Amino acid sequence: MPKRSAGLLMYRKHNETIEVFLVHPGGPFWAKKDLGAWTIPKGEYGPEEDPLAAAQREFHEETGFTAIGAFLSLGTMRQASGKLVTAWAFPGDCDPAQLVSNTCMVEWPPRSKRQLEIPEVDQGRWFGLEDAAGRIRKEQAAWLSLLREMLSSEE
Repeated sequence: MPKRSAGLLMYRKHNETIEVFLVHPGGPFWAKKDLGAWTIPKGEYGPEEDPLAAAQREFHEETGFTAIGAFLSLGTMRQASGKLVTAWAFPGDCDPAQLVSNTCMVEWPPRSKRQLEIPEVDQGRWFGLEDAAGRIRKEQAAWLSLLREMLSSEE
């Protein structure tokens, strides 16, 4: 059975445009990667855990911000690794400078048996939908189009 993750895509309307809040993974592997490296805050959950509750927990752990409000289902996609990621969008706002991420241990350099503690997320940033489409992991880009469609149908 593939691993499962759940995540949240926070959005806002700013100067008549839709912006989304994406995070950049921490650690040396991602340090010099930008385009295609950004992601929604997300994380794995167990078989007994509610995916939306897991998404809210992961959002808080990776950003320090609390996700509240009306959640719009964006569905599930399969990442290149085979992991299934289920996502929801919600309206919100935050100051990226206030982001506080939890940490995790990674082996670095690879196969060195040396452990390095890194933040799961090293930064967060607001992007317009067009800019976000070039920065988000390619598998997650469809969620941006879906969000645009959902919000345009509300108007």
